[in-house]
Amino acid sequence: MHISAARRAAVVGKPIAHSLSPVIHTAGYAAAGLTGWSYTRIEAGADDLPGLVAGLGPEWAGLSVTMPGKEAALALADEVSPLAAAVGAANTLVRRPDGTWYADNTDVTGMVEVLTGAGCVAGAVVTVLGAGGTARAAIAAAARIGAAEVTVVARRPEAVDEMRPVAEAAGVPLAGAEWDGAPAHARADLVISTVPKGVADPLADNFDWRPESVFFDVVYDPWPTPLAAAALAAGCRVVSGLDLLLAQAFGQFEQFTGVAAPRAAMADALARERVGAGPV
Repeated sequence: MHISAARRAAVVGKPIAHSLSPVIHTAGYAAAGLTGWSYTRIEAGADDLPGLVAGLGPEWAGLSVTMPGKEAALALADEVSPLAAAVGAANTLVRRPDGTWYADNTDVTGMVEVLTGAGCVAGAVVTVLGAGGTARAAIAAAARIGAAEVTVVARRPEAVDEMRPVAEAAGVPLAGAEWDGAPAHARADLVISTVPKGVADPLADNFDWRPESVFFDVVYDPWPTPLAAAALAAGCRVVSGLDLLLAQAFGQFEQFTGVAAPRAAMADALARERVGAGPV
């Protein structure tokens, strides 16, 4: 099947040059026969997002939204999925036929897929580093895998309170901790770092890892991060932001195109890019 109508999509964030989303989505278009589709990168911060979206023409099918625009994406949408509303952040904006925008969050379902694949089970004690839009998704994902409790380690103490509605909606107990106290929470069953590149690097020399723990770092460039390298050295199971990038892209692809995601082709393209580019 070949569908030639010209349509556009993009990943939006700041910084954005490192994003491998175009590799994944473009491979999906080719495998699905969507010959008129293109997927690019757009650098824009949270404050830029409303104006950007307002200026997009009817050929635009959707946007993948990364840091720091996930809360802004939710606020500008005309309709919001129950999951995105519960999380308080959206990583997906879909253009409806009438020109309105629908916000969803495929980070949560992507994280659940990644964490389940890494062996996380019900009853886990979870530490989340950071308290932004991705941390909100991490709390919801932890609840979906049956976490017993979640501790959010935040650079801003008040940011923990911003996470409480997410935890309450998800039905998981939430505790807060100051950033300086992060090493005390390193021995959780699952540690999820949701902070931007470089922020968690100073923690690498202070974490006392348990080999049984799973560490998930949403950063994938550079890879491994210092914290991921330390977890690997301790014998932990480690998953990266590339695993999430792929898993969350499947849902976005299907919402943008209305076509089932060709998962194998998308995964193969990402794997080839990683090999060609060397360590990421």
